[in-house]
Amino acid sequence: MTLVAGIDSSTQSCKVVVRDAATGRLVRQGRAAHPEGTEVHPRHWWAALQQAVRQAGGLGDVAMVSVAGQQHGMVCLDAGGEVVRDALLWNDTRSAGAAADLVTELGGPDAWAEAVGSVPVAAFTVAKLRWLATHEPDHAARTAAVCLPHDWLTWQLAGSLDGGARLPMERLVTDRGDASGTGYWSPITGEYRLDLLELALGRTALVPEVRRLDGPIARLAAGTGDNMAAALGVGAGPGDVVVSIGTSGTAFAVADRPARDPSGAVAGFADATGRWLPLVCTLNAARVLEAAARMLGVSLDALDDLALRAEPGAGGLVLVPYLEGERTPNLPEATGTLHGLTLRTATPEHLARAAVEGLLCHLADAVDALGVTEPRRVLLVGGGARSRAVRELAPAVFGRPVVVPEPGEYVADGAARQAAWALAGGSEPPAWAAAKEEVFEAPAQPGIRAGYRETLPG
Repeated sequence: MTLVAGIDSSTQSCKVVVRDAATGRLVRQGRAAHPEGTEVHPRHWWAALQQAVRQAGGLGDVAMVSVAGQQHGMVCLDAGGEVVRDALLWNDTRSAGAAADLVTELGGPDAWAEAVGSVPVAAFTVAKLRWLATHEPDHAARTAAVCLPHDWLTWQLAGSLDGGARLPMERLVTDRGDASGTGYWSPITGEYRLDLLELALGRTALVPEVRRLDGPIARLAAGTGDNMAAALGVGAGPGDVVVSIGTSGTAFAVADRPARDPSGAVAGFADATGRWLPLVCTLNAARVLEAAARMLGVSLDALDDLALRAEPGAGGLVLVPYLEGERTPNLPEATGTLHGLTLRTATPEHLARAAVEGLLCHLADAVDALGVTEPRRVLLVGGGARSRAVRELAPAVFGRPVVVPEPGEYVADGAARQAAWALAGGSEPPAWAAAKEEVFEAPAQPGIRAGYRETLPG
């Protein structure tokens, strides 16, 4: 049996799965936590990866490894390959003003959509580089290379697997999927726009080589971004829409042509297969449920029970879940708001229902923004999809059935599938057995979204 490993270095933790390259059967796995916060030194990711690998039984018998990582984060390296400062993560919103400045300087949203398929917001690496140049010019001046979290981890792992010595920075690699989230690589042309990197940073810097499958050494694939790996992990194809409820919320579709959305709602990403992955990302997702449970002093399972006991629409109680600002819509300074609170709706059941429906309405808006009029399937994945209330209420809010694959580490699984593809070669990833799925159906409740829209800012 030939083994492959997939690594998911997410915002909150690192997960490692080791699978049979031929069938996808899970052989073993490991996990380790990441520190909290929106800026983290990359050494913490490396320590977590090593811990998770040890828990998974090591990589000594693994033929190919692939790393999938959280998108957008800014990792700056000096001329000696040392980290310049803590990495700014995708959910750090201090770069919102920098993003707005860059949009104006290039000539507006249409110019950015045409150049790189996306309009920068605070999450994008290009905006974080501008923030660095403006607020920490000494750090910007020391920056000789810029890479993403997955790029840095792949580089570190490559050195470790190649005898333990650090590789030169010229051996940094990435893939088209993760590169498409920087704001200075174009999924339309397949080329870097180094003029946009220079516009942001004020100077040029080394960037990783964009590869498809082959990495810097024989046992390491190029890896990809977490959303691109999730698409591989759930077996998404053209016409499918995937809604992932994790630290962030994402709705994305596999497409046969690149997207250009000057509104900025849809990011025109590439995927890990040679296709494209138009994507809408929200800052607020599963933690909306965690916050509601904390407010009520109950477990997440108890929150589900409470939500399902309240009537549709929560009696007019509406939660707008912008608890940490928001990326889509681009409102980085926004806060969550509760509307329609009366003596009748001031109950745990109504608040729980409003939290679940508010989250789902927010994600339904994201699905609509993709413009897929008749999706082949809507797949619901991520930690938040384990909520019974989310699964049962989603069809009513989305207005269509939803497919929920059995819980799994789909980002790590997608990375493992990419590793198996790199090992086998060919034009398409290997056909592993699909996860068991459950279909949830319910009558559409358009009044829920109508009530939600009436409360939105602006």
